[in-house]
Amino acid sequence: MTQPATPATALSAPKQTSWQKIVSWAMWDWGTQPFNTVITTFVFSVYMTSAAFGDTNFTSQALSLATMLGGLAVAVAAPVLGQTVDRNGRTVGVLRSMTWLLATISAALFFVKPDPAYLWLGLGLLAVGSVISEVAGVNYNSLLVKVAGSANVGRVSGFGWGMGYLGGIVVLLLIYFLFIQPEVGLFGVSGAEAMDIRVSMAVCGLWTLLFTIPTFVNLRDSPHPHRRPIPGIERWQGRRPELVWRWLAPVVASYGELADTIRRLWRVSTHTVYFLLASALFRDGLAGVFAFGAVIAAGTFGFTSAEVIIFGAVANIVAGVSTIAFGLLDDRIGPKRVIMVSLTTLVAMGVVIFWLHEGGKQVFWVAGLIMCLFVGPAQSASRSFLARLIPAGKSGEVFGLYATTGRVVSFLSPAFFGLAIGLGAAVTGDTNTQYWGILGVALVLLAGLVVMIPVKEHHEHTPLR
Repeated sequence: MTQPATPATALSAPKQTSWQKIVSWAMWDWGTQPFNTVITTFVFSVYMTSAAFGDTNFTSQALSLATMLGGLAVAVAAPVLGQTVDRNGRTVGVLRSMTWLLATISAALFFVKPDPAYLWLGLGLLAVGSVISEVAGVNYNSLLVKVAGSANVGRVSGFGWGMGYLGGIVVLLLIYFLFIQPEVGLFGVSGAEAMDIRVSMAVCGLWTLLFTIPTFVNLRDSPHPHRRPIPGIERWQGRRPELVWRWLAPVVASYGELADTIRRLWRVSTHTVYFLLASALFRDGLAGVFAFGAVIAAGTFGFTSAEVIIFGAVANIVAGVSTIAFGLLDDRIGPKRVIMVSLTTLVAMGVVIFWLHEGGKQVFWVAGLIMCLFVGPAQSASRSFLARLIPAGKSGEVFGLYATTGRVVSFLSPAFFGLAIGLGAAVTGDTNTQYWGILGVALVLLAGLVVMIPVKEHHEHTPLR
């Protein structure tokens, strides 16, 4: 009796790939990493929560609000934009436009002066940049299945994440030694009016433009000859003829298609839905570690701006090397085991930082670097786990859903971070309870860990169709 054919996955589909394409793909992570490392984590977010903009608790909670709103915007935009790219096949072209816009926003942070009147301008640009970065990441992730195969997807995914971390350390050291550490840096830049920080933002924008060039030179789109219509759009277009509704109809139809995709996944592969839920939770927790780690280092453990950058440089070396190494392990033992070990360690270290917050900077150095060992592997393994399930021709749709499910709950870490700070103030009566925020982030990570426990390994899932 003939066995039914197993649906081909995107990783098993025939493709022309090479290390040149893999490196070119990874250079996007290297080139755009300044937004995550310098802006979101170690420099600009710390700058925005400094005394120049107001009370530590107020600016920290304002940062959590801006981060939460940006995450919600991604949840709204991702399904529409992701499906559009999947239908027209112009993944690289859209990624290029998003990358240039991200570079522009990064450079525009130069205009945020150290004054409370500029707080919401800075946080607004930060939130918009996070939306652009996340939507661009959908297109970047979907290109993984074009440059990797089933036998090496773990190491390729890990290589990309590792390149990002190592790019982060290079740009951090560059701005530190050229602008921040010297009393008078390159081009006469000093700390007056926070010019050292602001010029660093312009450098980040230039860095993104330059180092993503290999990505767009060596990777090419394969656009569909005929644009595929959105399923069911005729039903919505025919209801109301107004011009505004002509613009809204594709959006409404795209959400209808998203709902159909989720229903199909639930029927065909329930454990894939469980994975999407678990990864949505723990990826938001991982984002919280990056978004608020340096803020806690400065506001709770007393790190100076220079010390935060030094820690960030060491942290990125540790994270980059560990992520590349765990990528090799991913292909050997499977991505789920990498995820479980990483999340367990991260939750434990979050609790250590909370309980030992009075132990001085050495506590954060040790516990923080241990966390950095496992943040990257969890992110990379999550991406490779899903890549192993994607059917041929569906990478944009599935990674768009991946981003959407993640951002549906993306308010959790910033919200729990801010709520935990407020709870700490109510319980202790102290004016600075910022260290309580790590408990909020750890709780989100723990929720993802718990949901991930019953999820089957990728090779035990029913193939998607």
